[in-house]
Amino acid sequence: MTRIIRAMAVAAGLSALVLAAGVQAADGPYVGNPAAGKDKAALCAGCHGDDGNSAAADFPRLASQYANYIVKQIMDFQKGLRTNNETMAGMAATVASVEDAKDIAAYFSQQKMAAKPIEPVKSDLADRGKKIFFEGNPESGLYACINCHGQNGKGKSATVSVFPVIGGQHRDYIMKELKDFREGRRSNDPAGMMSDIAKKLTDKEIEELANYLSSL
Repeated sequence: MTRIIRAMAVAAGLSALVLAAGVQAADGPYVGNPAAGKDKAALCAGCHGDDGNSAAADFPRLASQYANYIVKQIMDFQKGLRTNNETMAGMAATVASVEDAKDIAAYFSQQKMAAKPIEPVKSDLADRGKKIFFEGNPESGLYACINCHGQNGKGKSATVSVFPVIGGQHRDYIMKELKDFREGRRSNDPAGMMSDIAKKLTDKEIEELANYLSSL
């Protein structure tokens, strides 16, 4: 089991290095303009909220998310690399340029994520989800989430935006994305790493993790 966990750690490191090169290349010579992004994000507000704090659990919170991660998702929807949300694919198609995507992302990344979840957290499930987040599951070879997503799911740093902020995200959205990764409906993760991890999660573990993460 130690060998499995060690191998997964190596794979995670390699995947981060591979994707980091791609993200850096996509960054271009400029940084997004959050002031311009506020106006450009007007169409996004209908689902994600004016400040990136969506009022519905099936639309993810974008507030405080890494800007480069948001840009990547927009571009992946445009390129057909992410196909698990037809509504978002249509909205992404309206983003006319990479610069617009960067401006929108810069705006949302500077907003503060709401402190409270919109769905009630089941404390018993959250307690078990916390254990999975910090320790994984040695029996199934599940890699602990904290290794990639950082303390309290708030990510590693803006320079490692391949691993998004997931702490404080909506419970229902987390559950959907984990199941989409597991079932192959979403596959735009670096080197298939998230898909491989999700395949080791049971429905119960997904619910536990989602309750814990939404409480952060």
